[in-house]
Amino acid sequence: MITDLVLTPTVSREAEIKAAFKMISDVTCIRFKKRDTESSYLKFVTGNGCASFVGCQGGAQQLFFSSECTVGNLCHELLHALGLYHEHTREDRDKYVTVNWQNIVAENNFKVNPGNTQNLPYDLTSIMHYGRTNGNPTVLPKQSGVEIGQRKHLSQLDIERLNKLYRCGRALENKYMT
Repeated sequence: MITDLVLTPTVSREAEIKAAFKMISDVTCIRFKKRDTESSYLKFVTGNGCASFVGCQGGAQQLFFSSECTVGNLCHELLHALGLYHEHTREDRDKYVTVNWQNIVAENNFKVNPGNTQNLPYDLTSIMHYGRTNGNPTVLPKQSGVEIGQRKHLSQLDIERLNKLYRCGRALENKYMT
């Protein structure tokens, strides 16, 4: 199955947007394309911070992409738009991490969310995991020697989560067999 998500050219950082798209499309069946006549689409907006709603909201869905957002930050926000929540908001998070409430400004990003985990284990290496905000540790792993909050790549479980959510199995088999 190919899933199209569309964009409008309102942000001048097209190479970075394409790089974030590639991080996702290289390992899933999800494909991105420029908007044609679709009524629901992502609209990249410059502004404060990096932010997106979770899941398709319908219509012109704004994805905020400020100058300090990296390609990895953008990929994180695209995964929100595709339906993924922060890993540290899972109901089982307290088994794996400790939330440092004193270092948190936006508490909504840390409230437990009863979202669908797709029966996959907790992922400390997820691109959807917070680590630090403004240089302060917001979430600490209970397992020693683990660095959380990376924005370099999708973890193996991020990939599995997307592929399950978008039912990518058959499409990916075909992609890698050619």
